[in-house]
Amino acid sequence: MFKTFAKAIQSLSVALLMGLPMASSAQQLSENASIVVESPWARASLGMSRPGGAYLTVRNEGSEPISLIGLRAEISGMASIHETRTNSDGVSIMAPADNIVIPPGGMFALEPGGYHAMLMQLQSPLVEGETFPLTLLFSDRTELEITVPVLGIGARGPEG
Repeated sequence: MFKTFAKAIQSLSVALLMGLPMASSAQQLSENASIVVESPWARASLGMSRPGGAYLTVRNEGSEPISLIGLRAEISGMASIHETRTNSDGVSIMAPADNIVIPPGGMFALEPGGYHAMLMQLQSPLVEGETFPLTLLFSDRTELEITVPVLGIGARGPEG
């Protein structure tokens, strides 16, 4: 609990010192302020028998490339990054994704129908109106814990 509180104070201090907006569920900053996560969200789940998905945008405001190499979520027994692809027969399939390199000044979106955070072996249902922590793991050893709000089961994103 203290570690989470200390990280929040540190992010707030970085944001205030750099004149950046404060971190919220819409925008969350890493400790070094070069990684910015925007608009995280997840859809409510149908119980725990099916995987959940989470979506967000990661921006690299640093001067070096960085790779998103994994995820961790207490709500999931197995969290990973997946990509939805359509094969030559027109059938959509999901497969684990390799490390995702984000160039300096670049961004990468996890969104429905493309790359997404796959939350398998749910430990509890994703309930509309609740939130859960999701930790993004980066190649420079940054571990950025964000808060993901759960939207309705038919949500298409935070805006609608």
